[in-house]
Amino acid sequence: MKSLTQVLVALFVCVPPMFAQAPAPAPSGPNGTRDPYPNPIPAEEGAIKVNYVEFAMLPDVGEQTARPMLMTYDSATRRMFVNDMHGALYSVSADGRTVTPYLDHSTAQWNLQVQFANFERGFQSFALHPQFSQRGARGYGKIYTYVDTSNQAPKPDWVPPGGRKSHHAVLLEWTAKDASAATYDGGAPRELMRWERPFVNHNGGQLGFNPLARPGGADYGLLYVGNADGGSGGDPMNLAQNLSVTFGKILRIDPLGTNSANGKYGIPRDNPFVSDNDSNTLGEIYAYGARNPQRFAWDSKTGTMYMADIGQGIVEEVTTVTKGANLGWRVWEGNYRFVTGQEVSLDTPRSDPKVTYPVVEFAQLDPLLMNSSAVTLGYVYRSNRLKQLSNLLLFGDNPSGEIFYVNVDKLPPNGGQAAIRRILFNDKGQAKTLLQVVKEKNAAQGKKPATRADLRFGEGPDGRIFILNKWDGVIREIVQ
Repeated sequence: MKSLTQVLVALFVCVPPMFAQAPAPAPSGPNGTRDPYPNPIPAEEGAIKVNYVEFAMLPDVGEQTARPMLMTYDSATRRMFVNDMHGALYSVSADGRTVTPYLDHSTAQWNLQVQFANFERGFQSFALHPQFSQRGARGYGKIYTYVDTSNQAPKPDWVPPGGRKSHHAVLLEWTAKDASAATYDGGAPRELMRWERPFVNHNGGQLGFNPLARPGGADYGLLYVGNADGGSGGDPMNLAQNLSVTFGKILRIDPLGTNSANGKYGIPRDNPFVSDNDSNTLGEIYAYGARNPQRFAWDSKTGTMYMADIGQGIVEEVTTVTKGANLGWRVWEGNYRFVTGQEVSLDTPRSDPKVTYPVVEFAQLDPLLMNSSAVTLGYVYRSNRLKQLSNLLLFGDNPSGEIFYVNVDKLPPNGGQAAIRRILFNDKGQAKTLLQVVKEKNAAQGKKPATRADLRFGEGPDGRIFILNKWDGVIREIVQ
């Protein structure tokens, strides 16, 4: 009789050996199981194999590899921008041949003291105002950045209860004099918000303007801010469900307004809790009940906003975000009631009509994954440039580098894992994961092979999709 390992190897014939591992542990815990999805994501069935090229290379920072988090495109100057958690923002030419340091938060003159001691701290995200290149407009030259800092001298706007303090995080506005200049030529940044962080983890999320909003529309020029639940595990202070704090929320603000408590930004009149009779409810909140909302994106066809929310110990989820939505945490972890860091209740899934549940989720114990998992969102891909990816919701698992998809027009009615399929890289006829590709690049670089991928997605013009990681400095483009 064949061993279990031999059987799995036979089944995973096109999968790298690192995934030929035993299935999830035997059921345990309350309600019979820790794993609500014991049937694993298929290793081969429905897998899409894509070609790729090495598009650009980010420089090392001392002996450390660059740690990119986000990549976006400015159509007016025909260049892309990508950040490194160590503090730098780079511009990248459309052909990938030129990578130019644009702005560095670590420059002494700014006195920002970027804190990047582990993989969850540092220069988290950035966004260009939609009027960034429109000379004469109020948003001309403005870039917004989200940074963890050791400089705790300024008074924070947001302090969590409990008295525990790790570091600060700041939301900054930079204003370039010439938006087309090769490097930032403006002055010191203006601080919009400052948070006191209670723990070292769950430090931020994405900044973004709705790319579908048009001048004169209600959403135009409004900045969405993903802010995690404060850290530790299990949201110990129950901040995500607390409407009097900004932790565990998607915020929506007018960065050029002044009607906030500190007078440094505006609170849109149509935000869902602006007219709430409870004076403790914050008008900045757009949606609540998030654990670690690191990535969000809009569907260009339907206008739907999707968010990837990193799970606690059981599932990773992708969900829709609507105005005023309760995304569930910490009462719910995905589709299931949260019990502890390692358990959920399977008794009554998706049973609260007031909660927005995931459109898709996957179990952390899936054999394709690693010892830890953290979902990351890509995009709803509506372009025909990469036909095999058209009309797919692209997402993945950050540590393992596994890339997944579901058909965004045929989402399962009750979420779950069954609809998820894989995207693999075609490397000289062999199907490989991102982590395997990175390890082979490390070998060519003479570096120690990576033990994880830290996947992120990047967006370019005309339906171009880029793949980022934190271990070899290479930005890869998916091609036909």
